[in-house]
Amino acid sequence: MIKEFKNLIFLIIILSNVILFAQAHKVKDSIPLSEQFIIFEGDTLLIELEEVLLMKKLKFKTNYDRRYYYWFRKKTFRAYPYAKLAAERVEVLNERIENIKSKRKKRIYTKRIQEYLEGEFTDQLKKLTRTEGRILIKLIHRQTGNTAFDLVKDLRSGWKAFWYNSTAKLFKLSLKEEYDPVNVEEDYLIEDILQRAFLDGYLEEQPSKLDFNFIELSSKEIVLPKPPAKKN
Repeated sequence: MIKEFKNLIFLIIILSNVILFAQAHKVKDSIPLSEQFIIFEGDTLLIELEEVLLMKKLKFKTNYDRRYYYWFRKKTFRAYPYAKLAAERVEVLNERIENIKSKRKKRIYTKRIQEYLEGEFTDQLKKLTRTEGRILIKLIHRQTGNTAFDLVKDLRSGWKAFWYNSTAKLFKLSLKEEYDPVNVEEDYLIEDILQRAFLDGYLEEQPSKLDFNFIELSSKEIVLPKPPAKKN
């Protein structure tokens, strides 16, 4: 079962290299145009101000909340680089495929890229936990704009997508799961972790392909899961 799960996560990364994605949407703080420049009276000097994203200071109600947040942050830090790297490979692959006219040569080239990615990702992906796999599925949607299920469906047909999704359910995962920080508390937690990591330089930012504005969400309160009930 564990081997099947690792293969499933690996498959998600591999299949993502054949889809052409939309242009990235970069999330930034919104500063009115009138406040982007300082104008000195009697002079024509203009000084352009850089946009700055300010994050609220983290506050935890309980020690459990603190431990859970940093535990979940560690999981997010592990999953994000794989989704980011896959999106980068996709961009390069699609640019090259556009210049290949022959369908046969496109299939050959795609196969070679798959073999390359397999050698690059396999050992690392085998070390992911189920939680990290779930976060990776969400982040693949964030970075590519397509769910893992749609990626499989576009390449391997609807039947294959159904089969792989059924396998994922054995591990309480779903390839159809979307990344929705606006309405899903866990996804907002992931986005909050990412934005703080980008600002602090812990992770290299790669803009999301999804259309949401984190600035408009930043006033939300982080909701963490309740601690498990103690057994009698």
